[in-house]
Amino acid sequence: MNLMPIFTTTAFRVAALGVGLGCFATHTLAQDHAEDQHGDGKHELKTTFSDEPAPMRIEDVPDRPAPIVELGDPFLGTGPIGKGFTIPTGALWQPSFVVFGQYRSAVQTFNNGDETFTEWVNRLDIFGNLQLSGTERLLVGLRPLDEDGEFTGYFFEPNGARQSGWDDGGNGEITHLFFEGDFGEIFPGLDESDSGQLDLGFSVGRQPLFYQEGLLINDRVDAVGITKNNISFAGLPHLQVTALYGWNEVNRGNNIEDDNAHLFGLFAESDTRKSTLNFDAVYVYDDDLRKDNSDGLYFAGSAVQRIGKFNTSFRALASIPLNQESPEVGQGELLFAELSYTPAHSEDIWYLNGFWAIDEFTSAARGPDSGGPLGRTGLLFAAVELGRYGAPLGNDAQNAVGSAVGFQHFWDEKRSQIVVEAGFRSDTNDTDESAVGIASRYEKAIGRNNILRLDAFITGQEGKGPASGARVEWLIKF
Repeated sequence: MNLMPIFTTTAFRVAALGVGLGCFATHTLAQDHAEDQHGDGKHELKTTFSDEPAPMRIEDVPDRPAPIVELGDPFLGTGPIGKGFTIPTGALWQPSFVVFGQYRSAVQTFNNGDETFTEWVNRLDIFGNLQLSGTERLLVGLRPLDEDGEFTGYFFEPNGARQSGWDDGGNGEITHLFFEGDFGEIFPGLDESDSGQLDLGFSVGRQPLFYQEGLLINDRVDAVGITKNNISFAGLPHLQVTALYGWNEVNRGNNIEDDNAHLFGLFAESDTRKSTLNFDAVYVYDDDLRKDNSDGLYFAGSAVQRIGKFNTSFRALASIPLNQESPEVGQGELLFAELSYTPAHSEDIWYLNGFWAIDEFTSAARGPDSGGPLGRTGLLFAAVELGRYGAPLGNDAQNAVGSAVGFQHFWDEKRSQIVVEAGFRSDTNDTDESAVGIASRYEKAIGRNNILRLDAFITGQEGKGPASGARVEWLIKF
């Protein structure tokens, strides 16, 4: 789940409060100065703020679409902020609660060259967010229409198959349940001058993990993590280090849950003058002695920067089995690069992404519907995470090289966009699995909460017939 809306909300409220207070002060000083002028020419200047709140003066801002459930201070709203209360540790909490999410429904058909899958599938992601302060919150999430890659809907093809007909993928499993906060903010009395080292961020519970843009980890895991910001080390300013331990719900590199897996991770990020650097190390341990050992080590490094007029990123990853190779962990490396360019006087984007998968690289953890690690390459490699509609060129990172080049065009004040892409994938171990293809995606915002999406592709595969697919999806955000 993208956490940025939460941080954006906090920043917006702080900015709104600052601008509003500035307006109050200017208005009050001017009024008091005018009213308190005495006949003897002397002035008495009052500096108290007005008790009457004044709205922000921002032109052309649309009305705020409220969440379906909203308690406490309005989400992205204006006006007075609740007084809140002080907890025994001395921290001030101002609780607010919102319910938000999205519903996805698609009719889609996918032919892989051998078999055709046609279906109507549905997915609902719903979240409840209890915001306690600017740094503390409790989030719970549900996906009641799917479970372990099985989605609620009707399956038309293949006829007579086990999956044909109506399928109820409903469940009540909690997919997200975690608390996050900052130790120094919860216990402000331990460091009143804020000069110590108590600003430690932490999170605990079932939470989404997304590292190296999903190439290394893309999963929901029962875990606890601690983060320290603004570390100065070896000339790296603003170094951020996160230590993580996951003890349950770990899906291995083959997208299958391992009930006995434990995940240990150390993740470091730092900004330099020209780049953002990441260095990550992960150890996955399986404590089941009844089966072959599937422990693994994983390493990754990346650099993200702007070179001239181009946005670029370069990533190198490795997976190392500690005993023997298995579906859970293979021996391999992955080199991945991205380049994008926005023409002058335009909001459109040209992009070129490529990869080289050496041997059999596997991720440290991948959810059951997240596909393989190569989904970031482009439309031809990405999983839609809804039903059996697969990645046209595949997204496993085993013995292959590939690339995608595309163009993204916006219009109608960014309420409409289209992406057109061409790409290829070639095997490097003489298995005759090379393929080329083209894909497109059209998206249109309808009203304030709806998005219409149309996808289509066609590929040519070595040793197989052509593959093709098309889908229509309706997305409702609330």
